[in-house]
Amino acid sequence: MSVEIRVPSLGESIVDAVIANWLKHVGEPVQQGDGLVELETDKVNVEVSAEQSGILQQIIKKEGDVVAVGEVLGIIDEHGRVPLADTLAPAVSGNISSALSSSQTTTDGQRPPSPLARKIAAEHNVDLAQVKGSSQYGRVTKDDVINYLEQSTQQPSPATVVASPPQAVSSVSTNNATRDIPTPAAISLPTLQGRDERIRLSRRRQTIAQRLVEAQHTAAMLTTFNEIDMSAVIEIRSRHKDTFRERYNISLGFMSFFTRAVVGALKTFPRLNAEIQGNEMVLKHYYDIGIAVGVEDGLVVPVVREADRKSFAEIEHEIAELAKRARENKLSLAELQGGTFTITNGGIFGSLMSTPILNAPQVGILGMHKIEQRPVAINGQVVIRPMMYVALSYDHRLVDGREAVQFLVKVKELVEDPGALLLEG
Repeated sequence: MSVEIRVPSLGESIVDAVIANWLKHVGEPVQQGDGLVELETDKVNVEVSAEQSGILQQIIKKEGDVVAVGEVLGIIDEHGRVPLADTLAPAVSGNISSALSSSQTTTDGQRPPSPLARKIAAEHNVDLAQVKGSSQYGRVTKDDVINYLEQSTQQPSPATVVASPPQAVSSVSTNNATRDIPTPAAISLPTLQGRDERIRLSRRRQTIAQRLVEAQHTAAMLTTFNEIDMSAVIEIRSRHKDTFRERYNISLGFMSFFTRAVVGALKTFPRLNAEIQGNEMVLKHYYDIGIAVGVEDGLVVPVVREADRKSFAEIEHEIAELAKRARENKLSLAELQGGTFTITNGGIFGSLMSTPILNAPQVGILGMHKIEQRPVAINGQVVIRPMMYVALSYDHRLVDGREAVQFLVKVKELVEDPGALLLEG
């Protein structure tokens, strides 16, 4: 009996995906629950597992293919049979590298080159048999092909030198002696190959690009700035960091202070915790705060639910766990949906100031930045304080400038007086 491997439901508003990687190859035994193929969506990667034990009989969709929900990806045979055509196809093909699918193996047990490696090799007439794979199973990747191209360009073979045509020369007399030099027409510049690299944008990167452009086109986005004296927060962290870690097994970071401060400001200015739906304003009386996390191919924004009901330790633990899962590409769709306001921290990358872009349909996003020692005037005296610029981008269709400025001032006041955050529960 054959069992079809189908694209599962991918979550709200997601109708298709890209095949990122086959985890099994044709003829390999699989157990129920084994991961078979990884699908890349615009939000998370989804691993499709085997619903039945058997042998992977056939792969229908290859890496790089766009597939829709419900579409058949491959077939598992409970009795361990593999179609004869699948076993003979590489042998009868005139080009073995093109006959092998991304999931099959070569005769020496190695995985075939990745789709991107094959594409780059074809563009530069590279024989993949000459390229040594550096990844697991000896699979040739795009980096292997690029390294091969660079080495070939830097170290021309003897045959290339012998085959070079003789240069035209002209005679020049110097001190009654005659020597030959190449004429300008005969001087050739080295051929520059492999300087451009074409890489397919990931589905997530494409979606990020599309949504950022949409946010700028559909929202009346403005940004207001302020600066925060971080002295009090730094002093509290320094005084309590050891006790906090011993008690809660987590470091006391800046994000918990800013998350609690944002919640306090949202309660005072509720329009920043809303969205526009048609001709209506939808006010959210709950505080699900999105925390932007940088990953390999962009940003993802997992959500800290009910942030107003969580302690500093609970917020720190949840942010750390969400960030870890984001970088391991293990976030679920539910963890990325439904935020009411977003915080992004460019300071961890060294950014001094920026204008964050709204995470639609939200109408507000707070940007944190690098802390720097700067001279400031306090009570008529110039002193050096650890200062951070903060930015609030907002949708002017719903939020007035006065309200946005006051919101940011409220965040500033709460962070500069951390004791007040205890009253914002």
